[in-house]
Amino acid sequence: MPAGSRQERQSRAVKKRPPTLDQATTVDAYFDTLADWLEREAEAERERLARRRQIRNQTHVERTGETLVRMSLQDHNTGLAGRLILDFAKPGEQPLPNNRLKVGSPVVVSDDDNPADKGVPGVVSRRKPHLIQIATDQWPEGDHFRIDLSPDETTRRRQLAAMARARTATGRSKNLRDVLMGTRPLRFNDPGEIKFLTQLNPPQQDAVRFALSARDVAIIHGPPGTGKTTTLAEIIYQAVSRGDRVLACASSNTAVDNLLERLVTMMPHVLRVGHPARVFEALRGHTLDELVDADPSTDVIRDMRREVQQLMKAASKDFRGKDGHRNRREIMAEAGQLRGQIRGLERSIIRGVLDRADVVCTTTTVDDDLLGDREFDTVVMDEACQSTLPSIWQAVLRADRLILGGDHQQLPPTVLSAEAATAGLRESLMQRMVQRDGEDVFRRLTVQYRMNESIMRFSSDTFYDGTLIADASVKSHRLCDLKGVDTLPMTESTLAFIDTAGAEYDEELEPDGESKRNPKEAHLVVQLVRDLFESGVCANQIAVIAPYAAQVRLIRNRLDAPELEIDTVDGFQGREKEVVLISMTRSNQIGEIGFLADTRRTNVALTRAKRKLIVIGDSATLGQNPFYAAMLQYFDDAGAYRSVWEFDT
Repeated sequence: MPAGSRQERQSRAVKKRPPTLDQATTVDAYFDTLADWLEREAEAERERLARRRQIRNQTHVERTGETLVRMSLQDHNTGLAGRLILDFAKPGEQPLPNNRLKVGSPVVVSDDDNPADKGVPGVVSRRKPHLIQIATDQWPEGDHFRIDLSPDETTRRRQLAAMARARTATGRSKNLRDVLMGTRPLRFNDPGEIKFLTQLNPPQQDAVRFALSARDVAIIHGPPGTGKTTTLAEIIYQAVSRGDRVLACASSNTAVDNLLERLVTMMPHVLRVGHPARVFEALRGHTLDELVDADPSTDVIRDMRREVQQLMKAASKDFRGKDGHRNRREIMAEAGQLRGQIRGLERSIIRGVLDRADVVCTTTTVDDDLLGDREFDTVVMDEACQSTLPSIWQAVLRADRLILGGDHQQLPPTVLSAEAATAGLRESLMQRMVQRDGEDVFRRLTVQYRMNESIMRFSSDTFYDGTLIADASVKSHRLCDLKGVDTLPMTESTLAFIDTAGAEYDEELEPDGESKRNPKEAHLVVQLVRDLFESGVCANQIAVIAPYAAQVRLIRNRLDAPELEIDTVDGFQGREKEVVLISMTRSNQIGEIGFLADTRRTNVALTRAKRKLIVIGDSATLGQNPFYAAMLQYFDDAGAYRSVWEFDT
């Protein structure tokens, strides 16, 4: 074969290989790299959606966790800015199958009877066991509907626009950009005297002082159970007390609402931007939607909304005849015009509500149309390690000072494209800065209030340089100390590793699926959960965690206990339970452990338990990895190693 053709192929391969930030020596090269990663991720998401939409079998497609089919439209309403709020459910109020359509997830709603229908975009605004609510600007066509998790093209366009502005930033935004990129030095001032509102431990107080002393950026490293949210809330309170306007954001709605829940008890003018159905019911009085609705001048808007409702009701009727579809379109067009007028009237009210807020809380997917050109003295970003580099710039460009909070030893950002992940998209800004600048840029919280010391110690030594300290209130607590729980060997001990090696607890692929499961391990989990029930532990005090969705489904199907939470690692970050059982699932002859090799995921699982941690796994499979070999040794040294042969399964 001619050398030239081989060189051409190699050249094309190089072009296809994603760039890394190590190769980016200029501002333009830096943002070109981020844009390349973003496009690769978009393409991976589009390909996944296309593959999923080819699946017409209801059981198979819903097993992906990213699609709901044969959904009926139960009710509809009109929200802020004239958005349509649509309630979908299964016929006969059947419970929805397990799915990953979380509040805030972008979706496409399409006609389930028409595979060619491209559908309308929307966002999940509420979830219940039997119902899912979608906010959208367009009315979907059809009698039965399909709801697919979709690529978030709107968010991607906003991220690209923010990166374009960051390239050419001037003044304060340019200085902050250069500090984050590592081309300008970190700067700090004396924070002055601080009168703490919250009772904080010394490391938390030090973290607050450090954050307030930063002129550009500071990082608060919060390992599991160390009170990161409490510390960030105190930083925000202190900043507001000094006259700052603050933007508080995070990658997930849950994290934003956790922060909001703390802030509303500390200061009066806290505003949550986002659809009201996205936040906890108790916090709705602080949402933009509710505050706009409470404004006296919204009476006119209410009348217009009622008119939209009547039009939508008319459009939902069964139009017959050749003019039926045309009549429906005309009604929908009239409703659309009214919604446009509503938006215009609401904008002036929204401006007033935003101007009165000391703190604005939102996800990192900032609604630029809503916030306009508002800038903030301090931007606080929680869960910073779950935000990709392209996703942070909308918030960063509004900041005079940036405070990042998170834990780079827990779950990284979710990235679908293997190419982009390998190139660096899975590495957050916080992780990069901690690795680059060390203790000059961060303070670590070290006193934890969750785990018994024996549960804490392995993660502390492995991930946090042995710095974590169990507070006296949790250091020795056990299951048997809980009211109503019997004192038995199972409830007195705090640790157990149950080894399935040699017992033929083999993993398998889920039938008609791609996820792994381990039926015998699932059976043992069920037995242990029932033993816990019999000892007096309540279902809502127990969590079962498995790394694979198929194992989660298998265990859920075998345990009929609605208050017992069974989920993947991703579903439990930031959560805690009195007792946690972890089903490691992998058991094979070649020591293949898949994505268990990302030990940060296991760190999350190991640090959810307060009083009792039970891990079930195959030492022969796991022990070939150095991390898991060390974990097995830790359990053995603690006298917590047991063989599955000791159990009557």
